[in-house]
Amino acid sequence: MAYSVPSLARLIEQFERLPGIGHKTAQRLAFYVLDLSEQEAKAFAGAILEAKEKIKYCSVCQNLTDGEKCSICSNAGRDKGTICVVEDSQDVIAFERTREYNGLYHVLHGLISPMDGVTPDQLKIKELLTRAADENVKEIIMATNPTVEGEATALYISRLLKPMGVKVSRLAYGIPVGGNLQYADEVTLMRALEGRNEI
Repeated sequence: MAYSVPSLARLIEQFERLPGIGHKTAQRLAFYVLDLSEQEAKAFAGAILEAKEKIKYCSVCQNLTDGEKCSICSNAGRDKGTICVVEDSQDVIAFERTREYNGLYHVLHGLISPMDGVTPDQLKIKELLTRAADENVKEIIMATNPTVEGEATALYISRLLKPMGVKVSRLAYGIPVGGNLQYADEVTLMRALEGRNEI
């Protein structure tokens, strides 16, 4: 449906550009914004502009921060000997929610994907290798997603790290809690077997 109000059409188009937002959701969001008071709308727009201006990459782990270092790298209580390598900053948030991991992170900002034109030099791999050369680093956990790109990226990085003498591990993947073995694919079952623990 074409809108006779160009500014409304442009607002809907901008919302449609967001990942996972279809036309109907974009419409709802646009009308929601129109219903905001002028003060609320300015605060909303200001938050977007402030985030774009202030948020940058942490000088150590490449996570998002509004300072020189992120709060995790600045925390003296974290285990400096372990680095968990993830695809993006949302993965850091997921790990932090578990409250089980106390090491540091390294955010790659993508995965190697020749089909999409993403090469290793476009990721934050050089920065990881620099960190791995530090004698305090004992283990690097490859926590990329269990996709073809995630596996290829983990393998590529682990081959670069092996000669440095640092232990490289991979997250165990397998059957989810509540899952049924008969519906699991071969790769999932293989991963579950590889990642088995003694009980």
